[in-house]
Amino acid sequence: RGGGDARAGALSACPRMAAAHEPVAPSSPEQNGAVPSEATKKDQNLTRGNWGNQIEFVLTSVGYAVGLGAFMIPYFIMLIFCGIPLFFMELSFGQFASQGCLGVWRISPMFKGVGYGMMVVSTYIGIYYNVVICIAFYYFFSSMAHVLPWAYCNNPWNTPDCAGVLDATNLTNSSWPAALPSNLSHLPNHTMQRTSPSEEYWRLYVLKLSDDIGNFGEVRLPLLGCLGVSWVVVFLCLIRGVKSSGKVVYFTATFPYVVLTILFVRGVTLKGAFTGIMYYLTPQWDKILEAKVWGDAASQIFYSLGCAWGGLITMASYNKFHNNCYRDSVIISITNCATSVYAGFVIFSILGFMASHLGVDVSRVADHGPGLAFVAYPEALTLLPISPVWSLLFFFMLILLGLGTQFCLLETLVTAIVDEVGNEWILQKKTYVTLGVAVAGFLLGIPLTSQAGIYWLLLMDNYAASFSLVIISCIMCVSIMYIYGHRNYFQDIQMMLGFPPPLFFQICWRFVSPAIIFFILIFTVIQYRPITYNHYQYPSWAVAIGFLMALSSVICIPLYALFQLCRTDGDTLLQRLKNATKPSRDWGPALLEHRTGRYAPTIAPSPEDGFEVQPLHPDKAQIPIVGSNGSSRLQDSRI
Repeated sequence: RGGGDARAGALSACPRMAAAHEPVAPSSPEQNGAVPSEATKKDQNLTRGNWGNQIEFVLTSVGYAVGLGAFMIPYFIMLIFCGIPLFFMELSFGQFASQGCLGVWRISPMFKGVGYGMMVVSTYIGIYYNVVICIAFYYFFSSMAHVLPWAYCNNPWNTPDCAGVLDATNLTNSSWPAALPSNLSHLPNHTMQRTSPSEEYWRLYVLKLSDDIGNFGEVRLPLLGCLGVSWVVVFLCLIRGVKSSGKVVYFTATFPYVVLTILFVRGVTLKGAFTGIMYYLTPQWDKILEAKVWGDAASQIFYSLGCAWGGLITMASYNKFHNNCYRDSVIISITNCATSVYAGFVIFSILGFMASHLGVDVSRVADHGPGLAFVAYPEALTLLPISPVWSLLFFFMLILLGLGTQFCLLETLVTAIVDEVGNEWILQKKTYVTLGVAVAGFLLGIPLTSQAGIYWLLLMDNYAASFSLVIISCIMCVSIMYIYGHRNYFQDIQMMLGFPPPLFFQICWRFVSPAIIFFILIFTVIQYRPITYNHYQYPSWAVAIGFLMALSSVICIPLYALFQLCRTDGDTLLQRLKNATKPSRDWGPALLEHRTGRYAPTIAPSPEDGFEVQPLHPDKAQIPIVGSNGSSRLQDSRI
């Protein structure tokens, strides 16, 4: 409860054939997952590249996962039994195959639609998430003033109902703006009826909000400009893929903690801060047994950690093969949770101060979603001395938090496209692919900067990335544990890390996490309520569009499964199904030097062996590999 949501990517085979027959021991922590005798800074995968070091990966993952907002008891329970296990599964999945959210499904080609579903979800989120960042940019620029523009009611856009908290403070001040209402002495008792200047600034000036989702009105040019700035920043930070973004996250993932700490120290020294913090920490025991609370907490875990978006798989694919992703998953997940809780202290200390200033309960000033980030909190900041400085810090923090997530969303799409095409040309032109995706994201985000934009943003937020994440994650869990086989996957992890996944994770992957995911889906369906924004009820046609957006990612899974069944060899449907779900011949570690055990290649084939090398791509060949069960595989390798 409480808080809010800012919601808010193969080496030459021949020279290494001999070495590939010998097992490769996991590296020491000092090597950051490097193969023994290999320089730490050298990329293992010269084609795709690797993170510069493991700190860059952890910081990027933290920036991807961290948002603002936390549930308490349900949140922690869901984190332990669902969040961290799924986080570890996705990291190990991507790292083992060194592929993005499409390439990893060589593990079971029939389920490649899960990867396409992740791409669709990341596309939707990437479009509207950058609009949230652009609004934060707008508020950041607006804070560069002697007086915050949402502090008083003497602006052209204000209505007669406007009553600011600062005006009540200055009741005896003769410098009052003449446009203020005369009954401000009753402001504390009139809090719920008043219209705050921050709300009118948000609704009437920033958004110029229309009366209906279908009434787009004009495009807000200031927001459009900020949207362009947002996409330019994201593109420049990703111009060299993880090589450039890995350096940027040293700042974008760490500086928000500096800002949070500054705001926290300031917040707890204010009168009424303790009341706000106690409101934040005190559980509402009467609601703890409500299914909706647990469903919301579990859904928040998916959104907070970024599970089923494809970003975790993509980021882990750039790790070195023997990197300890188990350690990383625990560190990142706990860091995310702790940051959300810490942010809650920061927010509610200042909201408690505002409630004390107005003489009302904290629940009367708390808000959620965009209302917290762009109405309630900015209004509370106006009460602080030198308020523009605190406002600049707050919105700069929001920008950095948003950019950390946006980097990974864009890299997910780019990596999936590049890995899927896989030829030399697109590898060399990856920067242009990144530019193309950024330009497309900017163009698709333009309608969200119109006067009806906030309606569409909330529609996408509530439907495009809600229960579809739950379905995608559930199918991913089942396909790996029960189609590919849990024993096979545990052996893969042991081969990669040097130890099998802990028993707790094995149990969660096989039983607990899928069960929790299933119940989340049931709760979501049973307790569905049509979307609203303040007092605005969305029309049925808009809700229908929302459901279509949600289904557009899920429908990828059965459609691709049917497509794969049709193109798979087999005399009967059962045989086709069996062939479509078994691992493809090139499943396994991407580099030949890591293919040990059942993935170990045999001696180079001779004509007497009866093998015939067929080119997989114009610049690739397939090297026969015989697994431990005697079945032959083919390894992609660069000539």
